[in-house]
Amino acid sequence: MNTSDLFWNQQNTSYCFQDTNNSCPKANRELFSFSALLIFMVGVIIFTTVGNLIVIISVSHFKQLHSPTNFLIMSLATADFLLGLLVMPYSMVRSLTSCWYFGEIFCKLHSCIDMMLSTTSIFHLFFISVDRYYAVCRPLHYYKNITTTVIEVFIFISWCVPCLYSFGLFFSNVDSEGAQDMGISCTGVCFILLDRLWGTISSLISFYIPGNLIMGIYIHIFSVAKKQAKILHNYPSTKDEKPNSRIKLSLTIETKAAKTLSIVMGIFLLCWLPFSVVALFDPYFNFATANGVYDAVLWMGYVNSTLNPMIYAFFYPWFRKCFGLILKGNIFNADSSSLHVLSNK
Repeated sequence: MNTSDLFWNQQNTSYCFQDTNNSCPKANRELFSFSALLIFMVGVIIFTTVGNLIVIISVSHFKQLHSPTNFLIMSLATADFLLGLLVMPYSMVRSLTSCWYFGEIFCKLHSCIDMMLSTTSIFHLFFISVDRYYAVCRPLHYYKNITTTVIEVFIFISWCVPCLYSFGLFFSNVDSEGAQDMGISCTGVCFILLDRLWGTISSLISFYIPGNLIMGIYIHIFSVAKKQAKILHNYPSTKDEKPNSRIKLSLTIETKAAKTLSIVMGIFLLCWLPFSVVALFDPYFNFATANGVYDAVLWMGYVNSTLNPMIYAFFYPWFRKCFGLILKGNIFNADSSSLHVLSNK
């Protein structure tokens, strides 16, 4: 962040708090720019909350969707839903005005939840990649190794580790020390300002280490899937080889699922990479990133939570069918949870 532009530009005549002597300056935007940003951000918030809520309702309501992978997807959708509901609205006000009107304590809480949910998302994607590894690379051991208990452990780790780290980091006042080092003392600001050490550690934990592990796992999955497809393609089949046909169909389905989830992973990395680069290197350049650039890469990361349900709608027929049933109110009918939603019809 360009702190000199944000805090010390005396040419700005508008301030966050008019009755405070040391108030931070307020962003002066033209009406068209303000309206365009407002429409974009409100749209992101609405599509994020509604889209992920549909995923949560679909997986939790329909019994046919109760599978290990779908439980992880539902937990991921919960993190994205909470990000849209609890974090984005306040970030929108801050991005539009360059001001924080909600108090210092809530600023810390907002920053904690923001970092926690973002880290929770990539932890979920890591465990989803582990799930896909066993489904594609070790299909005979999948149901033995990926049990309901294992999925519960995955979900527990995905939520608890980011929560403990994020709340421990911010309520230890590490960010306040960073702000003091930068000489920031005006009222009405709420930004994550970590020093070089903690900025590097946070970037590694929240993005770089799990992101690289995910990419490595999916590269291995695609390598194995390609070899399996080649073997099955060259393997002669007869009318009596029904088991072979079932294995071939199963591997095809699992490989397609792995490809779909890898697109989810790829979009996550694409959306959050710019922000992670800024978060990693900004402390080494005395937080010189312009405010507009910081907001742009932050909302680019938020958009990832909006895109995930759209990916499900595009690649998963069951999601489109569930959306129709929810929209029509059919889920309130008796025995609606037992409806078949996995058919492609």
